[in-house]
Amino acid sequence: MNSEVRPWGSYVVLQESAVHKVKSIRVHPGKRISYQRHKKRAEHWFIVSGEAEVTIDGVVKRIGPGDSIDIGIDAAHRIANIGNEQLIFIEVQTGTYFGEDDIIRLEDDFGRAGK
Repeated sequence: MNSEVRPWGSYVVLQESAVHKVKSIRVHPGKRISYQRHKKRAEHWFIVSGEAEVTIDGVVKRIGPGDSIDIGIDAAHRIANIGNEQLIFIEVQTGTYFGEDDIIRLEDDFGRAGK
C-alpha cells in the first residue's frame, strides 16, 4: 500500500482504480491540511474517530465520528483536528484524475507552495 507522511499527519492509500481512490487519513491534534481545491476530483470524507472542523468554500462546520461530508470538484476545502486525539477519516475520491499534483493550495500552515 502507498503511504505518505505529511507535516500535519499521514495517509495510506487503501484502494485505487481508474475511477476512484480511497485513503485512510490521520491528522495530528492541533494540525490541519492546507486549504485547497481540486480540478479533477470530488471527495467524500467519513469521520472514524476524533473531532474535526471542516471548511468548505468558507463555511465552517464541526463534525465527529460517524459524520460524513461531500466536497465537490473545485470547492475550496480544509479539515482541522480540533481534539486531543488523532483525527482519522476515510476519504473517497471520484473523478477523472487522482494525482497529488491536482492539489491547488490556497493557504498552507507549512509554507508549501501553490501545487
